[in-house]
Amino acid sequence: MAKKNPTTKSEILAALAESAEISKKQATTVYEKLLAIAYVGAKDKKGFMLPGLGKLIKVKRAARMGRNPATGATIKIAAKTVVKFRLAKAAKDAVLS
Repeated sequence: MAKKNPTTKSEILAALAESAEISKKQATTVYEKLLAIAYVGAKDKKGFMLPGLGKLIKVKRAARMGRNPATGATIKIAAKTVVKFRLAKAAKDAVLS
């Protein structure tokens, strides 16, 4: 019987622990440390790159005009900063092939 693809945090941690032959507690620590590094790195001007997977970057979105879908009224959408994830070419190739 094939293993199902991990979809929750606990399933991902269990799969990581099993494949790396470490305890779930160690896998949790590694996962949390990686997230902490990614969050700090994403704040940097260059972003945070995880080779083979992609890059987290902080982008400033300009103010723009929008439309309220319920009423059709034109509204002004304020400028804001957002986080984007850009998928690496290696990840695209691995998933799409």
